[in-house]
Amino acid sequence: MIHYTNRLAKRFAILLPGIVIAYLSVRDVFPYFDRRLPLALAIFITYVLGAYVFVPALIRGYRILRPADHLPLYCVTPDGFASDPMNIGIIGTRRQLVQAMEKAGWYMADPHHGKYLIRHALSFVFGWDYPNAPVSNLYLFGRKQDLAFEIPISGAGNRHHIRFWATTYEENKKITVRTIHWHHRSSRVRGDNLLWVGAASLDVGIAPIRHNMQLTHMIHPDTDKERELVVEQLQAQHLVRRTTSIKLGKPYRLMNRALRGYLHSDGMMTMLWLHTKKS
Repeated sequence: MIHYTNRLAKRFAILLPGIVIAYLSVRDVFPYFDRRLPLALAIFITYVLGAYVFVPALIRGYRILRPADHLPLYCVTPDGFASDPMNIGIIGTRRQLVQAMEKAGWYMADPHHGKYLIRHALSFVFGWDYPNAPVSNLYLFGRKQDLAFEIPISGAGNRHHIRFWATTYEENKKITVRTIHWHHRSSRVRGDNLLWVGAASLDVGIAPIRHNMQLTHMIHPDTDKERELVVEQLQAQHLVRRTTSIKLGKPYRLMNRALRGYLHSDGMMTMLWLHTKKS
């Protein structure tokens, strides 16, 4: 009962600022643009300011003052909301990881900024092929992903994708949650034998984000199946010399930020050691 009450209180704490911003947008922001622009454009600008500027700024400020204190079972959005489960780890150099993923049929995602975002938007509108389209930034260790890969599939917004964050681990000990350096927050982790902690998931369409009404990808709930796809593809190319699994936590169901979306995970992470020589 206490847990349920706390969860309701947290949701209300997020909902209330949204209501306030929506009220101010209708009372002040929209009338300002409505007097100067066509109705449709005034509505669009009001929506963009509310969903992409005011609400995210307020929530990010809250997350700075009160950061999340959960174990890294999953990465989080820039606003600090739970996102894709961490479900795979690959040990090797950056070059080995890139070569292995590309040999297994994956495309490295372009950076999430500037001309790449414009190209992504145009490809979505006109149906152009863009297999290296940017993926949104998610955060682990206090920083955005270091690398991301994807495989487009048929359907608007549909694709397999995986994000990786580089960290280190205690090489002379059995790899467990305790021997992984979860709090390695450096923006550039270097080394010859890194652990690339990954979150693999499958995009299956577009949906609004529940707390700010931005548009995002809807994720298929079975993230364990997506993890197994990555493992099978790498093994099929004879790129893996060793595998094991470690338990991050109990199986769980996670509400996704997409409206009506959710994910479930068995709480396990599959660890792969890549061959030291190119196959």
